[in-house]
Amino acid sequence: MGIPLLMLVLLVTIIYLFASIKIVRQGYQYTIEYFGRFTSTAQPGFNFFPAFLYRVGRKVNMMEQVLDIPGQEIITKDNAMISTDGVVFFQVLDAAKAAYEVNDLYNAILNLVTTNLRTVMGSMDLDETLSKRDEINGRLLTVIDDATTPWGIKITRVEIKDIRPPQDIINAMARQMKAEREKRANILDAEGARASEILRSEGEKEGQILQAEGRKEAAFRDAEAREREAQAEAKATEMVSQAIATGNAQAINYFVAQDYVKAVEKFATSPNAKTILFPVEATQLIGTLGGIGALAKEALGEDSQAFSPPPRKGPFDNQDT
Repeated sequence: MGIPLLMLVLLVTIIYLFASIKIVRQGYQYTIEYFGRFTSTAQPGFNFFPAFLYRVGRKVNMMEQVLDIPGQEIITKDNAMISTDGVVFFQVLDAAKAAYEVNDLYNAILNLVTTNLRTVMGSMDLDETLSKRDEINGRLLTVIDDATTPWGIKITRVEIKDIRPPQDIINAMARQMKAEREKRANILDAEGARASEILRSEGEKEGQILQAEGRKEAAFRDAEAREREAQAEAKATEMVSQAIATGNAQAINYFVAQDYVKAVEKFATSPNAKTILFPVEATQLIGTLGGIGALAKEALGEDSQAFSPPPRKGPFDNQDT
């Protein structure tokens, strides 16, 4: 009789000991209650609390968690209806406060984010809600984190996932964007045409400057050539004058022949002459020059034995007389 009783006591003791051992998983903390009152927090690992006197109150997840914010219909400051949703990242820092300071932690966070989301986005224009998501996220994070601090949690991030304006506003925004892009394209075309016209004008200006410089250089070269020609002519005239002064009749023949050739050239290129009969031959030209030279010699008082050109022959001089 004594042995079965001892075995029974031993079995009850083992069951009691196993009931008093609390194994907490990593990432969790358990609140321990003594007759319904919170006493301590069981950390991850092995914990021993006498059974029937102490029990586990709440199993609190201490890891960072994500809470989806369902879609909300919000009226902006300029009376535009938009639909938006988001996500909230939070982490429990104090298991006891998260377990006993708020009844339903997840529902409390969800309602807090929803109401503040309406408040923040309702105070902004439509364009601001679409272009200032970072500002919206920052304002929501500050407000919600301050409100949840007594609950022993930390709001790490608030993100707006999507903002959906009505379809008519989307169409109007698309037309506005198209008009703005067309405006920019027209401005760029005008600026391109202006730049092209400026470059073309500058090119023409530089071309005219180069042409003027070319004409200036050509005129300078022409003047220099005429100057040298005049100097050569003056030199030749001086030499011929000196020859004449010394009694050289060939100098007079040179000037007379030169003027005679110029006169014949002008006669041949006259615009009024359609047909020219020019019977003068080279021997006639030489005879004329010789006659003029003889006159010059007589005027100079030289001997009549100077150069005398051959007599001019007529068209019938080759026939026997």
